[in-house]
Amino acid sequence: MSSVRDEIQAMVDRETDAWDRQDAEALVSLFHPDMVWPWPPGPDGHDPENWVFPLGRYDRQRWKDGWDALFASCELVHNRRRTVRIAVSEQGDGAFAVVDVDTLWRHRASGEPFHWIGRACKGYTKVGGEWRLIFHTGLLDYGQTGRSA
Repeated sequence: MSSVRDEIQAMVDRETDAWDRQDAEALVSLFHPDMVWPWPPGPDGHDPENWVFPLGRYDRQRWKDGWDALFASCELVHNRRRTVRIAVSEQGDGAFAVVDVDTLWRHRASGEPFHWIGRACKGYTKVGGEWRLIFHTGLLDYGQTGRSA
């Protein structure tokens, strides 16, 4: 299973690199067509009853356009990510990664900060011999926020 863990870490690293380069095309290349991405209303919103679905089910063009708009309107100040855990199914065809995220953006027009900080769970599925990101939770604070990702 260590080779599967290495493959999942490579997926996490590819995503991090895409954010670092602000490459929306590289981001959308990671996703399974059935990708979903629920978000809590804030980092302390642990109860999923209150979560929202701002992106809906994966739509390649809509999601790419949204990230292109983010990259045009915000400057990336830093993007620190640390993989906390990778778990692999017994069958080796599914996995999840727990990742601490500390990504700071600054709005180009106003200079206001836009901070993504917290812990995410990223689910992966193997399809046709390739790993794809199929779900991702929004960022939650589990008490690790004071630590650098």
